[in-house]
Amino acid sequence: MEKIPMTAGGHAALEVELKQLKSVERPAIIRAIAEAREHGDLSENAEYHSAKEKQSFIEGRIKELEGILSLAEVIDPAKLSGPIKFGATVTLVDEDSGEERTYQIVGEHEASIEKGLLNIKSPIARALIGKEEGDSVEVRTPGGDRGYEVIKVAYI
Repeated sequence: MEKIPMTAGGHAALEVELKQLKSVERPAIIRAIAEAREHGDLSENAEYHSAKEKQSFIEGRIKELEGILSLAEVIDPAKLSGPIKFGATVTLVDEDSGEERTYQIVGEHEASIEKGLLNIKSPIARALIGKEEGDSVEVRTPGGDRGYEVIKVAYI
């Protein structure tokens, strides 16, 4: 199996979610199922079916997280330098609007565009890989072609 690159922060967040699911969510849903069973006829028991559905979701997410964490390769961006690669924090200027944005290139399981965490497999990240400060890059996005200039590259 292929290793999954992620930052230490992303790895820790997934471990916290897994612990929460195993130690809080799983026991709570087991109690909810037991309570719903006590209400009698399971064929018409909406609480029971809802709890079983939630249990299925929780167990699936636990298995997914365990799989991701078992394949995780934690990369410390502070130990890197040079052209843009995984872990880089990149400041870009949109060549059309002049808007400045800062993103960190991270693994797909920790990506959140709202938090400035850019999926390594996204069109912007793929276009940035190997570029350096001062380079211009053209990105084909669903909204059309966009041009960006790389203002700053840091490994924090």
